[in-house]
Amino acid sequence: MEHKDIMSVSRAFMRSRILLSAAELDLFTTVDSGYATAERIAGRVGCDARAVARVLECLVTFGFLEKRGETFLLTEAGGFFSSKHPQSSLPMLLHQCELWKTWSGLTEIVKNGPAAELTLPRAMDPESRRSFIGAMHVVGRNLSEEIVAGLDVGRFKKLLDIGGASGTYTIAFLRNNPQMRAILFDMGDVIGMARERLSAEGFLGRTELVAGDFYKDELPTGCDLTLLSAIIHQNSPEQNVRLYAKAFRALQPGGMILIRDHIMNESRTWPPEGALFAINMLVNTRGGDTYTFAEVEEGLREAGFRDTRLLRNGERMDCVVGAVKPE
Repeated sequence: MEHKDIMSVSRAFMRSRILLSAAELDLFTTVDSGYATAERIAGRVGCDARAVARVLECLVTFGFLEKRGETFLLTEAGGFFSSKHPQSSLPMLLHQCELWKTWSGLTEIVKNGPAAELTLPRAMDPESRRSFIGAMHVVGRNLSEEIVAGLDVGRFKKLLDIGGASGTYTIAFLRNNPQMRAILFDMGDVIGMARERLSAEGFLGRTELVAGDFYKDELPTGCDLTLLSAIIHQNSPEQNVRLYAKAFRALQPGGMILIRDHIMNESRTWPPEGALFAINMLVNTRGGDTYTFAEVEEGLREAGFRDTRLLRNGERMDCVVGAVKPE
């Protein structure tokens, strides 16, 4: 790696901070609302005009805005950061603003270990939760279809989607397996969002919605396939074993558990996004982590599962592990 590349890595936070501040100030939505010059935009958001101009100019260099004379316009890419966009990713950027705060404590956490009060998921007000889950659906919709299309699950009749949010993966499974039905299990304030999305996609009639907390409650029974999608990284190994055991009790004999997450190689250095995500869990949870296949297999075996396999390997939190409950 050349010196210029090393410095590029060390300075990456600058670009990120500019984008996050633009999100916090809602600059993209302001431009989208017709406030085109830096002076007018600054007046709208109540900020210093020169400072706003410099941020907007950087956003032009990032490819999110275009500048014509003194006028700023959204590019196609920048449009996704406006709250007016039907597939807005602004809630994800605002979530990353919160992560900026926790990541700033990394040095102290490395010195002293995670704080005792750290835990996920963090409390959100209802509107923030709705926006965040909606943004997660936008981000995950295409990936879910890609993953599910590559899985051989046609023999299964009923899916239990544990912590299924607004139904992104439930929809993908039902779309790819016309004979399948599903139970989506999540917190009560999320179930309403799932009902809306499943209804809009035409799958509500094939899905039972059950409210509950998988940390506290037993899981619904009667399914032969269960999914933990982007769940295990927020848990400690002990929490995961308890959750696997709940899934084991809920599944019918011969049923399968699927786990979608980052699955690390034995050196814990690949995939690179998984190594980064392990730090995200370090600064945001008490015991969360990314796990190797051997670690996942051990936890599943302790819970009673057998024949654990890596069904898909990838770099985008698109690895899938499967294991079977003996008949």
